[in-house]
Amino acid sequence: MPQKKKTILVTGSAGFIGFHVSRALLERGDTVIGIDNFNDYYDIGLKEDRNKILEADKRYRVYHSDISNKGPLEKIFKRHKIHSICHLAAQAGVRYSLEHPGEYVKNNIEGTVNIFEEARTHNIQDVVYASSSSVYGNSPVPWSEKQDALEPINPYGASKRATELLAYTYHHLYKINMTGLRFFTVYGPWGRPDMAYFKFADLIRANKAIDVYNKGNMRRDFTYVDDIVAGVLAAIDKPRAYEIYNLGNSKSEKLGTLISLVEQGMGKKAKKRMLPMQQGDFKENFADIKKAKRDLGFAPKTPLRKGMSAFMGWYRDYYGT
Repeated sequence: MPQKKKTILVTGSAGFIGFHVSRALLERGDTVIGIDNFNDYYDIGLKEDRNKILEADKRYRVYHSDISNKGPLEKIFKRHKIHSICHLAAQAGVRYSLEHPGEYVKNNIEGTVNIFEEARTHNIQDVVYASSSSVYGNSPVPWSEKQDALEPINPYGASKRATELLAYTYHHLYKINMTGLRFFTVYGPWGRPDMAYFKFADLIRANKAIDVYNKGNMRRDFTYVDDIVAGVLAAIDKPRAYEIYNLGNSKSEKLGTLISLVEQGMGKKAKKRMLPMQQGDFKENFADIKKAKRDLGFAPKTPLRKGMSAFMGWYRDYYGT
């Protein structure tokens, strides 16, 4: 039986994951109401270019608005009959959170409360929201939803754990269906320039040295954006009373493997500056995805080599290299 078409509010619709999710929703026939503040944390032009692609579809309407500003948010919810919410807007970045913790309280906690309040006020029963693998801190890998996640080691991770607790509170008080998704190191075309793989490409292109933390002794569960989108759409389509799921590739890869794939894509070797471990960072993340497989049918299909090939192809086209 075909899925009934819905009007879905996507916060952070011009962001990396928000753009891909919005495009997938539009492609299957849903209407998307996007909200994005188009801030300058990274290149606004990249966000605007993503948004232009979405605006080519008449079923997409975007509001240049900040979810931490309640007044405009209320007007958006009053203007549209919204069936469900996909809340992806957040201030991202582990290292940036050490220097600007207040931004994470404002955008990730206060902004999330505002979204949840609008869901309550307008009787929207289904909310999917983005969390992060950063909530696990230095817990033993593989990271499982069964772990307590009570010791995040940076303000970003703490702010994301706070959103999960707020979601439970709103579910308990108002019976809103809340599904939280802990994303693991998402990469791919139209990605975020503050992330390592994108920075490496930029620096190699400019013949500058890349920073390799912990002298390269790092591992990450790199997850291709199309696999993440499949998990997000499954969560939207299968509302749960209150659940949290890991969305990762479930394969921990060496940082050196990522660097070599960027080098291959750029056609030249990187100059490396070997540095110690950064404060607030972790040596490895690795997703246990059994729960997401069972409940959402989540089955990542993209190995790192294939995904990075797609990213590098997009990167060369976008920047003309």
